[in-house]
Amino acid sequence: MPTEQRDIVASAVPEVEARAELERLLSDNRFHATERAASVLRYLADRRFSGEDHSAKAYEIAIDVLGRPSNFDSTMDPIVRIELSRIRSALNQYYEAYGSETSVELRLPRGRYVAEFRQTGGCKTDERATFDGGVSDEGIQKTNTVATDQPFRLPLARRGQAAVAALFLALIATAIGGLGLAFRTINTEKPVVTVTMMAAADDQRGEASLTRDMLLTALTQFQTLRVVAGPARHRTLADELRPSVANTYAIDMKYYSDGDDRSVWWQITDTRSGDLLTSGVQHVDAKGKTAVVARAELAALLSRRFAAARSAINNIETHGSAEASIGNACVLRAEYELDEGGAAAFADAASCLERTIAADPNDADAAATLSRILLAQQAEVNTAIALNRPLELANRAVSLAPVSDRAHIALMTALFYSGRTEAAISAGNRALSLNPNNPDVSAKLAMVLFNSGYPDAGVSLAEDAGRDVDAVPREATLVLALDAYRRGDWSGASLLAEQLNHRDFDADMLKVAALAQLGSDQVAARLSEVQQREPDFESTFESRMAWRRYSPQLTASIQAGLTKAGAQFNTESLASAR
Repeated sequence: MPTEQRDIVASAVPEVEARAELERLLSDNRFHATERAASVLRYLADRRFSGEDHSAKAYEIAIDVLGRPSNFDSTMDPIVRIELSRIRSALNQYYEAYGSETSVELRLPRGRYVAEFRQTGGCKTDERATFDGGVSDEGIQKTNTVATDQPFRLPLARRGQAAVAALFLALIATAIGGLGLAFRTINTEKPVVTVTMMAAADDQRGEASLTRDMLLTALTQFQTLRVVAGPARHRTLADELRPSVANTYAIDMKYYSDGDDRSVWWQITDTRSGDLLTSGVQHVDAKGKTAVVARAELAALLSRRFAAARSAINNIETHGSAEASIGNACVLRAEYELDEGGAAAFADAASCLERTIAADPNDADAAATLSRILLAQQAEVNTAIALNRPLELANRAVSLAPVSDRAHIALMTALFYSGRTEAAISAGNRALSLNPNNPDVSAKLAMVLFNSGYPDAGVSLAEDAGRDVDAVPREATLVLALDAYRRGDWSGASLLAEQLNHRDFDADMLKVAALAQLGSDQVAARLSEVQQREPDFESTFESRMAWRRYSPQLTASIQAGLTKAGAQFNTESLASAR
């Protein structure tokens, strides 16, 4: 059968028309989608064109399109679900306004990762029930189905409204034509959340209310979310056109008390799309604890789940925003790159933060994060130490936001690299007192303490930073790996070092040295990889370790492991280090 005659879906859209709609949609600048979203759409459409009408797996999309590593776990990283939800919303908004211009629509049904092309003269009222209703993909799939061989058309009045909306948007676009990227460069704000907690039984209402109050206090200490009292408002078309937007989420919980067990069931919903993003249960053993202590522990653990840099909501904000966005999304992306990126990613993050500060010179979060990014760039490329700008940015962040843990962490980092160890530890302790529940604060202070001659204190904080979090902060894992190596626990050091996804100098050196000390047959291949990425590491090793403030003893020990692996250092330098 000729390609043009093959049905793409039940509505018998010829492939040639389906391909034409895909290309028309992706080339239309009124369709607000990132390059990543366009890649996902094309991937799913190509699967359909090749005859694969079954749903793609989240793992396939993550690996093939989004560049995730082979150990991707959709239960830990919701990026696929987030991306598909945003694409569905973009498609709905687009066809709502411009559906009258095409006879074919591309849709992504809920509950499945598959592209569907539908023959229609405009947006369908019933179809919107399929794609917009409810909070559960599975629930929608079971209860809402649409026969695609008999497409529904909007009533004339609705089509007229859609046409008027299209004309209105066209006029706006014309009026701001000179701005070019007005619709793409968005100054993102911190996400807005509402928090509700019900009691499983009437006699538990008091405890539930008090636990919620403690949680609200803990959430505000993070300053990554804006907590509001009323219901989070749905974003409208007017919101989409504003140069600055904030996404909205609802955190709904139910409190349970059973013997010594205190539990809270929770779920997070994207109020714009109605999508249920993630859910879980947090437990605390109250045996031997007062009611106040049990409540405080429960609130602390929940706040980590909801507001930490790598929590569910901030993961969405990090990966779901348009790449051209500045503001909060830029800060979160930069923090992500500090954990997962490298020198090239740092350059992009620095550029985004500079644009954010240019747009708002009083953005303390951007100033603090840019300070850390600039220091990380120097550490990666081994340039001459330049501390004036990072220190200036960190001090400005503290003056703008004196109760911000981000600001004090930036100041701690800049002071530490400038050699002012005691002042750095003081700034880190200030950050910890401002937000004792933030695992990133504990992890970063742990690194400073470990390298300042207080290894036991550093290890204790690193262990705390890794408890009850969706993703263990990089510095926490690095401290534990370094400590294992320091103690001669080569196996433990190697296992922990392999958990460092960040391909940076510290992780590379530790991985190779630990494998060499173990006598692994993989060490030669791993050393070769490092030499290809960092051909000068042998000549710059000592200066880079000194820049990071590692102790001479640990530096010499890691250097000895690298020598065993086959690295060639200056022997006189090695002897003096010992």
